[in-house]
Amino acid sequence: MARGRTRAKIRRSNLYTFACLRTPVTETEELHQFPGPGYSRIVHCNEPHLHEKKPIKYCSNYISTTKYNIITFIPKALFEQFRRVANVYFLLAAILSLTPVTPFSAVSMIAPLVFVVGLSMAKEALEDWRRFIQDMKVNMRKASVHKGDGVFGPKGWMKLRVGDIVKVEKDQFFPADLLLLSSSYEDGICYVETMNLDGETNLKVKRSLEATFPLDDDETFKDFNGLIRCEDPNPSLYTFVGNLEYDRQIYPLDPVQILLRDSKLRNTAFVYGVVIFTGHDSKVMQNSTKSPSKRSRIEKQMDKIIYILFSLLVLISVISSIGFAVKIDLQMPDWFYLQPFIDSNLYNPEKPALSGLFHLVTALILYGYLIPISLYVSIEVVKVLQAMFINKDIHMYDEETGTPAQARTSNLNEELGQVDTILSDKTGTLTCNQMDFLKCSIAGRAYGVRSSEVELAAAEQIAIDLEDGQESDPTHRNGADVSEIELETIVPRKEEKVKNPKIKGFSFEDSRLMNGNWMKEHNANAILLFFRILAICHTAIPEVNEETGGFTYEAESPDEGAFLVAAREFGFEFCKRTQSSIFVRERYPSSEVPVER
Repeated sequence: MARGRTRAKIRRSNLYTFACLRTPVTETEELHQFPGPGYSRIVHCNEPHLHEKKPIKYCSNYISTTKYNIITFIPKALFEQFRRVANVYFLLAAILSLTPVTPFSAVSMIAPLVFVVGLSMAKEALEDWRRFIQDMKVNMRKASVHKGDGVFGPKGWMKLRVGDIVKVEKDQFFPADLLLLSSSYEDGICYVETMNLDGETNLKVKRSLEATFPLDDDETFKDFNGLIRCEDPNPSLYTFVGNLEYDRQIYPLDPVQILLRDSKLRNTAFVYGVVIFTGHDSKVMQNSTKSPSKRSRIEKQMDKIIYILFSLLVLISVISSIGFAVKIDLQMPDWFYLQPFIDSNLYNPEKPALSGLFHLVTALILYGYLIPISLYVSIEVVKVLQAMFINKDIHMYDEETGTPAQARTSNLNEELGQVDTILSDKTGTLTCNQMDFLKCSIAGRAYGVRSSEVELAAAEQIAIDLEDGQESDPTHRNGADVSEIELETIVPRKEEKVKNPKIKGFSFEDSRLMNGNWMKEHNANAILLFFRILAICHTAIPEVNEETGGFTYEAESPDEGAFLVAAREFGFEFCKRTQSSIFVRERYPSSEVPVER
């Protein structure tokens, strides 16, 4: 041991004789290194073949969210089935049915158990097969990947490799975690929707490095190469540490340049990116957990009931066995016509306790119908049918996105709607996050006569309370008349709804501002400034609607979209944005042609 320690202390690199053989550490190498473990990932940009060999062999982009596979299905599924108390009881009864003490044949006990367990396992297999189909639909999506010589071609998501250069177009999902290289905008920005990651509908702005701005065309990647040194795969969505070695320079990287898998490109024609993390190494998959084994409260309650029934079964069997042992001991010798075989212990007057014990086993099997094994079959069938109804429910179909409901599992159907506690950090969590422009205040004066949904709901509740109070106390009739007059000013009439078709994001009604009437107000200059502020103070991007010829706006938040729609309806239409200016078309009653400013 002493010699080993002595050798360990002697390093060749520490000796002056061998120190000259070491490569000196340069400043550039020091910049590459990150302190501590967890920063060992190296990505060769545009050279994915270098990552197919050890020690830097990375996982593929194939993902799987299934609960089972071919090898683990039988043991896992059997474990799930025998977590149920009734199945454990019938398994023990089936084993005992193979002994001489059973009152039934072994087939009559084993067949129901095999049928129930097999049916439940078939349901689990069907649901897991559907998960597999959904995974394969994702894995088989096509992405535009650089194939060499500046040529991009389609390739399946599951075939992407670390280091591939990917081109993602508008409204497409990112196939892996990418480093943003360039975009269709000159300043290298792009807008990303991360609703699948954090539930936020607001768009996030991503920006590439200035050094990679010129990489905005397919041909520019013909001779492109670089080296990325960054952190290892981890579940943190909002952090990233690394650097890019490109064109003999080193550039630090941060989360602003990272495009995460399952987020969507919005308001940007296209972006180019290099794959950093693939498959289960991506941050979204690092945050996902394996499909857990969940049991509903009803199933747990059924187990408690089974325990009670099993206790009752044991009590009945014990009483029956005691009575049987007494009969064997006291009366069996007098019943000469019931004399058993000589070698039988089932009816042995000399050993009544042993005969009673055998009868206990027989009674447990004989009275086993107290345990309702068919109840599990009925519940499984009901759950499968409920899942089918959920998938076909027209009320759970989203018309805007064309997305129906998908029940990935039917184990927790009875838990739907059983909400006990709601923890919310803001209103958008519990609402549709849709904004309507209803009212405004300009220079201390309020405009807008329509009521919000909250006011309408409050008015309806007041009306209901008044009706109930009127029925209980007729003396408050006069007060009810006054309240009805007030409610008429809040609740709109059906005729008004027909005359004014609703514009998405704009529910404003006030003749003082609409149709250019705002110019007749005494504070017209303040109103003009208000409308211009609505039209220019935002980060939205206009897009020409080919059907109507007008503009639609892609905003970071629903608030900005509602403000822009309101400005357009007031006659101030935001139409163009550049790096340094914003263009607005202003319509005035005195001029038929809009003025662009």
